[in-house]
Amino acid sequence: MPEVAKTAYDMISGMAPELRPGSFVFVTTNDPALVASFSAKAVSTFKEDEGISMIIPVDLAEKSMLNVDHPMRCITLNVFSSLEGVGLTAAVATALGDHDIPCNMVAAFHHDHVFVPSEMCDQAMKVLISLQNGAPKGM
Repeated sequence: MPEVAKTAYDMISGMAPELRPGSFVFVTTNDPALVASFSAKAVSTFKEDEGISMIIPVDLAEKSMLNVDHPMRCITLNVFSSLEGVGLTAAVATALGDHDIPCNMVAAFHHDHVFVPSEMCDQAMKVLISLQNGAPKGM
C-alpha cells in the first residue's frame, strides 16, 4: 500500500494532478434498469434520498438520450491521502473558486477526484499545479 500523506501540506505538495481522458456528466435516476445498464461504465455511484446519482461518460448519456449540457472533465489528485486527511479538499476547492472555476469533489479510497467544466479543464490544471508548487514542503 502507498504511503499516506500525513498533513495538508504533504497532500497539497504531492497531489500531482492528472487530467483523465474523456468527458463525463452527472445524472440521477430511480429506474433500477437504468442504474444496472450504467453501472459497469459509471465512474461513481452514490445513493441519495432523491435517487441514484451517477457520473457517466458523455457518450453513454448521449446514447441514452440524457442531458449532456454540462460536460465535465476529471482531474485525479494522485496523492494517496488518508480518509481522515484534513485540508486537501478545502485547498483545492478554494483555489479553483478563487479563479471562478466550479468544481465537484469526489473522494474515493485511494485518491480525490475533481470534476470541472470541460471548457475550464486546462485553466483548472494550471491552478492546481500552481497550488501544488506553492505548497510548503516537509512541514
